[in-house]
Amino acid sequence: MAGHTNASMNAALKAKNDEFYTLLTDIEKEMRYYRKHFKGKTVLCNCDDPFESNFFKYFVLNFNRLGLKKLIATCYRTSPIAGQQLQYRYDKDGQMLFRFGDELDEPYSEKRPYKAVVTKVYDTSGDGGVDMLDVAELFKSGENKLTELEGDGDFRSQECLHLLDESDIVVTNPPFSLFREYIATLMEHEKNFIIIGNSNALKYKEIFPLIMGDKMWLGVTRSGTGSMWFRIMDDFPVKSGQKIENGIRYQTIGNSAWFTNLDVKKRHEELILVKRYKPEDYPKYETYDAIEVSKVVDIPCDYAGIMGVPITFLGKYSPDQFEIVGELNHGCDSEFDLAKPVVNGKELYTRILIRNKHPEKPKEVQQ
Repeated sequence: MAGHTNASMNAALKAKNDEFYTLLTDIEKEMRYYRKHFKGKTVLCNCDDPFESNFFKYFVLNFNRLGLKKLIATCYRTSPIAGQQLQYRYDKDGQMLFRFGDELDEPYSEKRPYKAVVTKVYDTSGDGGVDMLDVAELFKSGENKLTELEGDGDFRSQECLHLLDESDIVVTNPPFSLFREYIATLMEHEKNFIIIGNSNALKYKEIFPLIMGDKMWLGVTRSGTGSMWFRIMDDFPVKSGQKIENGIRYQTIGNSAWFTNLDVKKRHEELILVKRYKPEDYPKYETYDAIEVSKVVDIPCDYAGIMGVPITFLGKYSPDQFEIVGELNHGCDSEFDLAKPVVNGKELYTRILIRNKHPEKPKEVQQ
């Protein structure tokens, strides 16, 4: 019994550490680069609760501007925020009745997972704008559909996989601990996506080959300086990088980033390289035939061989300018992890191995 209790407690702690709720401003900053991709498409948002999710809010309030065909959002049963804005029950005839926002008093029932399917959004009140109250009214009238799920709303369940197959683009913030499995599911079902993850995932043996093969890449905005904040629950573990504003707790995750397989113009902007290669400035690895470039800004413009660069390079990588040929990490993670990055007897942090596709010609040495 003790072992079972410990396992349950560990699972609960792991789940709690995954509860990061993305701010609307961060969603808006990234989505503006993908507008052309959404026209006529069905978007799926796996959420803790659609009416608590800023992803759902963004897409439903921009439904017409983006020209969406359909928006599907799912609710997860064990979410700590489920049911705070929308609650529902069934009447004696089996019809779903629900209350939203200011209509709430005592909950109708226990938390129940559901799916929200939106095919039209318009101003129902005549006040000249569309807000979440209009969205709620369209569900009440039956013009958009709210349906209880049979399972718990987990993205791996068969009913959620069916919804995935129905969609064109997936946009969400999946649990960081399930990032590998979430990406694998998207790849298996051949879906386009824009999702948030920990940038450390770039090194995962399941993820790096996808980056190297140009099957996924980093999005446009990222929080390398700790600028992306997430809402957290009041009982979230206390740690550094937290703040409270208007009674709401927030946590910053300095290495969070967007991941996608949708192409954008910014991805093809090439780095301006100003340094030139000098052997004394770029030592070679002891474990692999490549030169060490310790800073992205120091990539030489005239070196045609293989270079090892910091993982931060991937945030500025253009496939038009560079080829990724592998990585130096543990030397054993995958067939693409070619060696450990060792220079002068010192093992360095992970390096990405790249080659300049169009290096400049070296300057002639003056006699």
